[in-house]
Amino acid sequence: MKKLTVAFLTVLATFLLSGVALADTLYLRDGRSFHGTLIGFVNGRFAFRVIDPNRRTVTPTTTQPVSQREPIARDEGEIKFFRPGEVERLEIDGRSLDELKFESRTVDVPLGPNWIDSGIDLRRNERVQVTASGTILAGRSRITPDGLRTTDPYAPLPTAAEGMLIGALGNDPNSPVLELGASKEFVVERDGRLFLTANRGNYTDARGSFTVQIRRERDLSAQSDDRNNNPFGTSPQRNRPRTSQSPMTRTPLEVVIDVPGTSRGTDTNIDVHAGDQMTFSATGMVIAGRRIGEVGPEGARSSGFGGIVGTRPLPNSGPGALIGYIRQPSGQPSQVFLVGPQLTFTAPADGRLYLLINDDNYSDNGGVFKVKIKY
Repeated sequence: MKKLTVAFLTVLATFLLSGVALADTLYLRDGRSFHGTLIGFVNGRFAFRVIDPNRRTVTPTTTQPVSQREPIARDEGEIKFFRPGEVERLEIDGRSLDELKFESRTVDVPLGPNWIDSGIDLRRNERVQVTASGTILAGRSRITPDGLRTTDPYAPLPTAAEGMLIGALGNDPNSPVLELGASKEFVVERDGRLFLTANRGNYTDARGSFTVQIRRERDLSAQSDDRNNNPFGTSPQRNRPRTSQSPMTRTPLEVVIDVPGTSRGTDTNIDVHAGDQMTFSATGMVIAGRRIGEVGPEGARSSGFGGIVGTRPLPNSGPGALIGYIRQPSGQPSQVFLVGPQLTFTAPADGRLYLLINDDNYSDNGGVFKVKIKY
């Protein structure tokens, strides 16, 4: 027979001490209902004191002789026991059986450089319900928890809808990713802390958040564990980076980007983290205006006057040179750096990588650089 857990006793005590003595109604699956008081959960059954509506509880007055006092209905009815499978619902002062069967927590999930720690440690074979609402604005897109009709090859789950609410158990970057969306019920396959995020590679242009409610069934058969005092099994906040693999084991990626001579900032679609190492190699020619003419990725020789006046993004580098910067999550750009024909670079901050031409007048520019980036 199943023993009553301390956690469940605590819940029952809270209800019983809140003055619900005559407000409880128990509904059975066979259509019967009983009015009375829930008095406990004993040996795997609900203990319910049934009130007889035809009997009155009489409070004797102390001034009457004992022989003249009316009999008292001491127990106010018979105590009946019901198995959980027999019970359709149990109303306790207007509340339902779900409040006894489920624990719930609400978490705000914005889109940022790290997954959001829900603070919930789940265990294998638990049944969990997740519902989500809200909107994340990213660029010109309004993303709901079910995501967009497009996919994002740089997202944590490239095959799922872009922006969809997703989850993962544990902060191991290689652990499986769960598609959650606006509503999902699932059975937990492994122990672990639940992390949440939106399935999108770029986060620097995102604002807003999803509101996510996590509900899980109480384990009434558990004997004793760390949930007796903390039913969600929470522990100090943890981090899970958005990278799909740990920095020591992930496979380097390679992309080729066209940067036209008119570029004031070409989005590479690469989100970097502080400390990430990248290698650039650039070829091709651009026209840096009629006066300068064609130049390679290193740019034309910088004149002393141009360096002093500082009208270009990188005044001390030549006109038309290939340069870059990182747009940080706050929207502020990092310090501009020279890429040139070849560069090995360590990212100084989290953010999105942009490439551009080092010029102050793009109206008469032309040509294109082809830039290979390994990261």
